[in-house]
Amino acid sequence: MSEPDENWQFNYFNYFTEVEEHFQQARGTGLFLLSPLDWALIETWKNSGVPLEAVLRGIDSAFEKWRSRKSKVRLINSLAYCAQEVLTAAQAMAGLSAPKPGGPVSAPFELDELGAFLARCAADLRAKGDAAFDEIAAVLEEFAAEAEAHYAALEELERRLSVLEEKMIAIARSRSSEQDLLAARRVLDLELRPYRGKMTAPQLAMLEKQYTDRHLLEAFSLPRLSLFYL
Repeated sequence: MSEPDENWQFNYFNYFTEVEEHFQQARGTGLFLLSPLDWALIETWKNSGVPLEAVLRGIDSAFEKWRSRKSKVRLINSLAYCAQEVLTAAQAMAGLSAPKPGGPVSAPFELDELGAFLARCAADLRAKGDAAFDEIAAVLEEFAAEAEAHYAALEELERRLSVLEEKMIAIARSRSSEQDLLAARRVLDLELRPYRGKMTAPQLAMLEKQYTDRHLLEAFSLPRLSLFYL
């Protein structure tokens, strides 16, 4: 996150919601719940810096090609089907000149909401009764007590929260059995099988990490610390 504040990804605080709603609209079948694989893929795009517009364009392009086919055996049931088109759209946009900043972007939440979020995450970790998680909770409590200062430097706060979340995931992984991790990997492999040809090796590696991380967080009922989840 080396870009100026006004160009930072907080322009995309609604990244997940926008992608979810756009995919549902493109699919045209009303409410459609995304799978854990889909959410991991969205997070992979976000963390890779894929612009929201590129994701939306890629979804539209994938559906246009699908609709142009004479034989449509099945509906598109996963965002993974759109992965190649998203990559193509992102590459095309990377060749364009960056738009001029239009001024700083305000956070879509209030100061008291930030403090409450940090305090809530800390409380969730305290409830685990685990000394390792307590250490992370203590840091979050400090952040909550200094919420006003952090509110003025959200990019730096997001960096620090990302480090804490990685540490939290590492603890959860150390508490997991080999059998549990292997079972999660088997589920991922099964879900990914139809779409592997649409992704590059780096994309697959990052997606596998995001999927496993999400699995560990859910298995241990751990809070997401990124401000994108506030």
